[in-house]
Amino acid sequence: MDIIEVLNPAPSGSIIDTHAHYDDERFDGFRNELLSQMGDMGVCKIINCAVDTASSKRVLDIRKQFPFCYCAVGFHPENLPDSEPALDEIREIAKRDGVVAIGEIGLDYYWDKSKTELQKRWFCAQLELAKELSLPVIIHDREAHGDTLDILKEHKPVGVLHCYSGSVETAREILKLGMYIGVGGVATFKNARVLREVIAEVPLERMLLETDAPYLSPEPYRGKTCHSGMIIRVAEKISEIKNVSVDEVLSITRHNAEILFGI
Repeated sequence: MDIIEVLNPAPSGSIIDTHAHYDDERFDGFRNELLSQMGDMGVCKIINCAVDTASSKRVLDIRKQFPFCYCAVGFHPENLPDSEPALDEIREIAKRDGVVAIGEIGLDYYWDKSKTELQKRWFCAQLELAKELSLPVIIHDREAHGDTLDILKEHKPVGVLHCYSGSVETAREILKLGMYIGVGGVATFKNARVLREVIAEVPLERMLLETDAPYLSPEPYRGKTCHSGMIIRVAEKISEIKNVSVDEVLSITRHNAEILFGI
């Protein structure tokens, strides 16, 4: 496996990773070993985000063995089902113990813009499901900032913009809606100037830490399989940008996650 040791781990119990995918096949063969070490790396809670029905069931299975792993269930815009009844199955799964959000859901125009109307329809349906179940949402927005913002203004959900990639101006609109901004490994990339401007603008009280594991490993681990222990590097970058201590970043963002997801 290409998991690496994380030096200078965070203080015990100081990190909540609000977005990971430990059901991903890249963790096959060492998933249990890795998750068993999370406490040693300062990680106390993780939210595993599903992308479809099968993934939603897998993250629930992970929780059975690792109760600190909570679940978000739903359909990613690239994994939309063929029929409407699939939403009913997600509705029932979302009522299970440990499910704390509907996600990840949203819009993705990067790969295929021919299905924008289908994506919008499913996005709205899942936002309504979250409202019905009184659950927050975890939003995926890739190259669809305008449509995403319009839909969020219409539905006014409680939740977070995962792996935020929009402008400072759009971030201000998200904050007006009372939502959170999710910050992960991209913040450490050399070309992430706009995101660093967003971090400087957004109050820590409206920010969440995440990894998107196994993707988007922060510097200096790019090219490696990302895991929640690496989130300390994101906290260090935010600390540098906002001129506050790493402990303050970890404490405030942990509190934010506890409040938003009720964990």
